[in-house]
Amino acid sequence: QVQLVESGGGLVQAGGSLRLSCAASRSIFSIRSMGWYRQAPGKQRELVATITSGGSTNYADSVKGRFTISRDNAKNTVYLQMNSLKPEDTAVYYCNADSWVIYWGQGTQVTVSS
Repeated sequence: QVQLVESGGGLVQAGGSLRLSCAASRSIFSIRSMGWYRQAPGKQRELVATITSGGSTNYADSVKGRFTISRDNAKNTVYLQMNSLKPEDTAVYYCNADSWVIYWGQGTQVTVSS
């Protein structure tokens, strides 16, 4: 079992930056993949970025070049640095851990005003 707690969401103007954090309740060293997903009102949840235990990353085309995912195994935390934010990035952002069982955090709201 692992509990995930997201933080760092908020309201920001277009072009601004935010850094989301996802703190896990136990070591993430052996978790094969962790990621960020988002869900906008009326839309399905979609992948934003993932990072494997080996450090390989994957990004949605819509965020490539603007968002960076990273993990700090010593702090049991995964980060999502979001730069050049756009109004279409507005969504609830969820942290995800894939340890053969899938775990989700409760989500954090990100709102980007135009």
